[in-house]
Amino acid sequence: MASSNHPPSHRTHVPLPSDSGGNPFDDEAPPVPIHIVTNASQLPAEFLNPSPEKQLVVGFDCEGVDLCRNGTLCIMQLAFQDAIYLVDAIEGGEVLINACKPALESSYIKKVIHDCKRDSEALYFQFGIKLNNVMDTQIAYSLLEEQEGRTRLPDDNISFVGLLADPRYCEIGGTHYLEGPPSDLSFSLTWAEKEEVRLLLRQDPKFWKYRPLSELMVRAAADDVRFLLYIYHMMMKKLNERSLWHLAVRGALYCRCFCINNNNYADWPSIPPIPDNLMVEGDAPEEEILSILDVPQGKMGRVIGRKGVSILSIKESCNAEIHFGGAKGPPDKVFILGPVRQVRKAAAMLRGRMMD
Repeated sequence: MASSNHPPSHRTHVPLPSDSGGNPFDDEAPPVPIHIVTNASQLPAEFLNPSPEKQLVVGFDCEGVDLCRNGTLCIMQLAFQDAIYLVDAIEGGEVLINACKPALESSYIKKVIHDCKRDSEALYFQFGIKLNNVMDTQIAYSLLEEQEGRTRLPDDNISFVGLLADPRYCEIGGTHYLEGPPSDLSFSLTWAEKEEVRLLLRQDPKFWKYRPLSELMVRAAADDVRFLLYIYHMMMKKLNERSLWHLAVRGALYCRCFCINNNNYADWPSIPPIPDNLMVEGDAPEEEILSILDVPQGKMGRVIGRKGVSILSIKESCNAEIHFGGAKGPPDKVFILGPVRQVRKAAAMLRGRMMD
């Protein structure tokens, strides 16, 4: 793999399950370098030039200032088995991010990410990148809970910290990630340092824009992706065929969610069709869609209701996800994802609230 022209000054561990027997990876494995990338030549050639002969799975995340269509993308983190790359969008600029466009849009490179909606929005509106082929661990977690018979509650979306706290998916070398520091966690941020980062972000939202990157910034950015490949392997071996299809479809819909355009996503990659092996008479999954509902000015309060009672009632009545732009926008739209009939039901109920 390519790396920076200067030897990396930062290293960390990227835990991976063993290929044989499913045991956690070797705690004695050497740490991998963290490369701060300001030029595309520092990135692996197989990432920059996706091909069916060299398909990849990478951990992926973005950091920025008010990360959305109108914010500023500052860093893209990429986790490989043998290195972590912090792609510096501030220093490398549009040229660097555009060099990553083929990989981010490629069906040959799977991007493992936790809740891709705002990351995708930032990439689309700031750089014209249509994020594709994601494995969203937030979606996967919900599907695995459903597989195990648990009922999903409205807005019960696992946070990334919550996912790291689940030993089913992030138990490294017999020790849980949030429990204590075995050798493979030597570079991990302590809880005090995590709190420091959160405090700094609250005090100064431009935290990720400052250069040069401090050691704390490098460690925090790397920490957000270095466990993703491990979690990916732990989840993928548990997901059944039906859940895998839902995972692919909902990942594609999450990528589109806030990326509103005027051609109904005609230039985006197509949504994965229902595979033949799931087309069982009487038990085939229903097609899933994204519907965007315009809310007339002054009507959003009616949609949400006092203390959120109205929208909660709709969410409880429909097996569909309902998202709002909120403070980051767009403020006048509702995004509904899920099975066709459930999405239409939710949309009808929302329109009814607007008419009240």
